[in-house]
Amino acid sequence: MNQTVNADPAELAKFSDLAHRWWDPESEFRPLHQINPLRLEWINGLSPLQGQRVLDVGCGGGILADAMARKGAQVTGIDLSTKALRVAQLHALEAQTPDIEYREVSVETLAQEQPGSFDMVTCMEMLEHVPDPDSVVRACAALVKPGGWVFFSTINRNLKSFLFAIVGAEYVLNMLPRGTHEYAKFIRPSELAASCRAAELDLLHTRGLEYNPITQRYWLSADTSVNYLFATRRLG
Repeated sequence: MNQTVNADPAELAKFSDLAHRWWDPESEFRPLHQINPLRLEWINGLSPLQGQRVLDVGCGGGILADAMARKGAQVTGIDLSTKALRVAQLHALEAQTPDIEYREVSVETLAQEQPGSFDMVTCMEMLEHVPDPDSVVRACAALVKPGGWVFFSTINRNLKSFLFAIVGAEYVLNMLPRGTHEYAKFIRPSELAASCRAAELDLLHTRGLEYNPITQRYWLSADTSVNYLFATRRLG
């Protein structure tokens, strides 16, 4: 695993500046609040969360981690944004969320500390924000038990995703702060699939995430041309 921290200081600063708004459903994080029920039910439908030990990589303010804990999982959320983690911890205390803890540690470091320790690993909306996404995929694979599930979500790299995820979401609809995403860091499904294979993760399910700006509704579909999700299992 990498000894250097696999993080972009500018990315950490960007999300740290917004940390106090993580749990405001009308804030810049509104899209995460809106898609959370979809991704939660998809994950739970493939691998029921009740009683599982789950790691949420790049947990931010804890929106998904908190929801998984409320489904009965024992959840650890990790991130490198101190401010976001403080917000997550405070929310867990105020909401009395059961069986949840947060740590400021890189996924690569945790993989060295606790290999094969988790029944499930989730890494959602994070790969497109790090310098070396392959390193994150390898670490996620190392952290899950053989046969355990690893879930990813990220953004495809093509003209449509540039128009929808950057021009549309950041500049036209103002759904996200400008500069949230960098096109060059988007990841094609074929590239992520290759990373998963190299990490001995078997890709079993793929879904797309679509959005209608008129109805302001999200839904899962077979269209992976912009946002997409992978469900993989560790071989062995």
